Amino acid sequence: MTTTGYLLRGVAAPYVLPVTFAAYLAVGTAAAALHGHFTATGVLIGCAVIAGLMSLVTEPLAAVPVAGIGWLTVAGFSRPPYAQLRLTGGVARQAAIALSITALACAAAGWLIRWYARRLTLVSMGRKTRRGTRAPTPATAVPATAVPATPVGLSPAVGPAEDVVIDPAEQQGAISLRRRLAGGLLGVVALPLLTVLLTAARPQLNLADEVLGYLVAVVAITVIGGFWPAVLAAIAASLLLNWYFTEPLHTFSIQQPRELLALLLFVTVAVAVSSVVHLAARRAVQAEFSRVEAASLLELAQTVLAGSDTPAAVLEHLTRTHGGQAELTERVGGRWIRAAASAADDGLQAASRIDIRHDLALRVTGQGPTATTALIAGFAAQAAAALDRERLRTQASQAEALAEGNRMRTALLAAVSHDLRTPLASIKASVSSLRQTDVTWSAADQADLLATIEQNADRLDALIGNLLDMSRLHTGSLQPFLRPIAIDEVAPIALHGLDDSPRLDDPPEPDGSPRLANSPQLLMAVPDGFPMVLADPGLLERVLANLFSNAVRHSPPACPPELHAQLAGGTVTLEVVDHGRGVPDDQKELIFEPFVRLGDRLPGVGLGLAVAKGFAEAMGGSIDAVDTPGGGLTVRVMLPVVSQDKSALGAGS
Repeated sequence: MTTTGYLLRGVAAPYVLPVTFAAYLAVGTAAAALHGHFTATGVLIGCAVIAGLMSLVTEPLAAVPVAGIGWLTVAGFSRPPYAQLRLTGGVARQAAIALSITALACAAAGWLIRWYARRLTLVSMGRKTRRGTRAPTPATAVPATAVPATPVGLSPAVGPAEDVVIDPAEQQGAISLRRRLAGGLLGVVALPLLTVLLTAARPQLNLADEVLGYLVAVVAITVIGGFWPAVLAAIAASLLLNWYFTEPLHTFSIQQPRELLALLLFVTVAVAVSSVVHLAARRAVQAEFSRVEAASLLELAQTVLAGSDTPAAVLEHLTRTHGGQAELTERVGGRWIRAAASAADDGLQAASRIDIRHDLALRVTGQGPTATTALIAGFAAQAAAALDRERLRTQASQAEALAEGNRMRTALLAAVSHDLRTPLASIKASVSSLRQTDVTWSAADQADLLATIEQNADRLDALIGNLLDMSRLHTGSLQPFLRPIAIDEVAPIALHGLDDSPRLDDPPEPDGSPRLANSPQLLMAVPDGFPMVLADPGLLERVLANLFSNAVRHSPPACPPELHAQLAGGTVTLEVVDHGRGVPDDQKELIFEPFVRLGDRLPGVGLGLAVAKGFAEAMGGSIDAVDTPGGGLTVRVMLPVVSQDKSALGAGS
């Protein structure tokens, strides 16, 4: 807890009581040293001021020993002989009344001041509990609308509430109740036994030895029972020392000033040592809680950074490490609905709620003692941030899909404006020529015009087919029907429609348009009895048709493209080889992108290889491009094999 937090809650008794005892010691020493010049009224006023100040700043329970020790100081040092406890008489009665009223009034005033300051500042607020709601310990749940002190991304909920600041170490008890009872029992047994032993050895010991013996006993009681049993033991030990070991014996009077000083120093040192031991135990508990929180938050950060960046993963991590159940709820349309949960249950019963934002809250129940308020508040902030990031990723993917759709529409418009209109223009010109009534066409001319119409219609059909195939891929409507199929059955069908395909090296027509070849060739090297592949026949045909068309376009007439089929393990590799100009290494990935044409002067929209890649991957295969030995490009298609029967390999082609 910070210094401001201590002021708002009250300084702990282990800090206050040693200072108070030292102040009372100073007042008593001054009264004894002045030999009556410091009157009983002055001693009473001095002790009342000390009691009032200490009760004002400390926790209310500490006001009781503060007033009690002050009363003993006034009773013992009001007049000579000093250090003689006069528990009756006018001074004792006045001191009891004055110190009791002063301590209680200042303790109440301090509590009211701190309560009002917490409501105004909301500083060091560990819990914010609505009126009428019980504030459970972390072993049960976090109270409704609990707000951490400074969590990132959380907004404090403002409302009629009472702030309850709870220290984790105090929730669990720096020293457990069992240990406090054991410490008290040890004091009841050990102090009388030690008194008997020291009384028996009194001729061989001096007062310093006896004081040190009692100090060891008080420290042992502190280690076992904590602060309050040690305070009671220190007071009891001082009375035993006064009664059994200071002259005159068996009275509460002290003749020698040095013995008085030793006795007062013993009480002060015993209480101070008890405070240090108690605070060390409390710091150990707080350090353990901090270690557990840090380890849990580190594991949460590793979970998020590892990729499980979803609110459900954050809540599942909370319940897995700290037990219980948790769910993230969101206010939509005036109703609270579940946004994420740690388990598929019907809802949490009697769950506590942490308000993250006005429209977002975390409901938890059944967490273990390691789930402190600050820790659960950290999980709440992480769950809210994960929810926001998940929605941002969804919106980003939607925006990316929209951008891709816009890019495709733009490319389609460009294709329609040029590549699709060119064959339409040729068809229209040929048809218009045939319909002219003032021109007599020979049979050869009519055949040429009809051939032009057929060729451009085939080109138009291929372009539209690729556009439709690409739209199916982008919309996700492609559903392949995989079955065993033989390569030598599909490859010849894929060659249909490649007749009269334009080549890159063919000389152009007189009007500048690409010349159409008459008989494109492709060498197929598929061994007889080659194993079947698992593929969709229609999609595989489209893949090979597009690869054949691309290879024919870029192969010179003297070096026709080739198809090779190879078997390696459980994969069949189909290689479509051309001997054209090839593609640079840094552009081999680009040729499979839609609407990409790397220096191609022939008509087309650049979809053939993109469609082939999409169809191959839809069938569970893959496709890539490598250089052809001697120049050119080789496109490889890898597909899973149905069986690996190699008995007929090499029997023929």
